Amino acid sequence: MLARHKSIGITILGLAALRLLWRRLSPGPGLPPLKAYERVLAYFTHHALYLLLFLTPLAGWLMSSAKHYPVSWFGILQLPDLVQPNEATYGLMKEAHGLLAYSIAALAILHAAAALWHHFIKKDDVLKRMLPFT
Repeated sequence: MLARHKSIGITILGLAALRLLWRRLSPGPGLPPLKAYERVLAYFTHHALYLLLFLTPLAGWLMSSAKHYPVSWFGILQLPDLVQPNEATYGLMKEAHGLLAYSIAALAILHAAAALWHHFIKKDDVLKRMLPFT
């Protein structure tokens, strides 16, 4: 189960990199008319989500490396250790990985709630803009 967890984390890291590259090459539409605080929250949320999508799996990979536990991608590709074995680094990365995981979960829930609020309460097109092919 842990090996599968690591593989999914590495997949998320790779997909986040591809998503960021895609967003850089093909910028999405600008934000719709929003209040100033909504614009700031949208900016912060999007950037924080991207940051967490990178930091969470990297912290897990660092944690495994610090304990010299192998990280492979579905048993196909063995990834190198990022740091030398070190108990202090392992403990720090274990705490960081857990905190980052809870942070991304909380932020994703808030992000989804905001999209639903825009759709059902404000009745604007923010949620529709997020859907593919619309």
